[in-house]
Amino acid sequence: MRRWTWAMGFAAGVLAGCMAAGPPIGAQSPPEPRSPAGTPFSDRYMGVSGLGTPLIIDRTDLRIGTTVQFNRIPNVSELHDASQLPGLAHIVLSLPYWPADFEPLQALGNVPPEADVVVVLPGYPPNRAAAQAWNYVNAHLRIVVVVPGEPPSLAVVDDLNTMRGLERVIAQMDDPSRTGFERLQRPLSFRRVVE
Repeated sequence: MRRWTWAMGFAAGVLAGCMAAGPPIGAQSPPEPRSPAGTPFSDRYMGVSGLGTPLIIDRTDLRIGTTVQFNRIPNVSELHDASQLPGLAHIVLSLPYWPADFEPLQALGNVPPEADVVVVLPGYPPNRAAAQAWNYVNAHLRIVVVVPGEPPSLAVVDDLNTMRGLERVIAQMDDPSRTGFERLQRPLSFRRVVE
């Protein structure tokens, strides 16, 4: 009798377990593998989606420090919060567009003097005022401009030359060429996006 009771209990448990499991799941493709560093070759177009939030590594900087990254210009409160972090070394701004004037850049004057501001800008400056607005920022600036190909005119290159904090221009093009950049007074690099 005990065996019969035990067998019935076992069969009921198996049946309940099978019913609780639900219908079988259909075939699914495995998720696309993702790297914690992102995919450097996936974006084709300029702007936030094309530049993303870059990881800045400087071989000559041997200090242990904190980097705070923004995809926009931070306000005074956000910069104050960042300055409270231990060992603040860099504030990285990966902007989707060029600020038209100095007004939104005024908050950057609150960056502590021991930290630098690394700015990544997409495309050419829309006008000379947008380029020169960066000269009024009272902070240690390191500006990198990522441009889509040859400059449209020599005036644009002259606008870039007026920027004191401009560290480098990176031209995104399939066939790297210095054509149009002969008057550029900053280092020029090339970026080729492979899909």
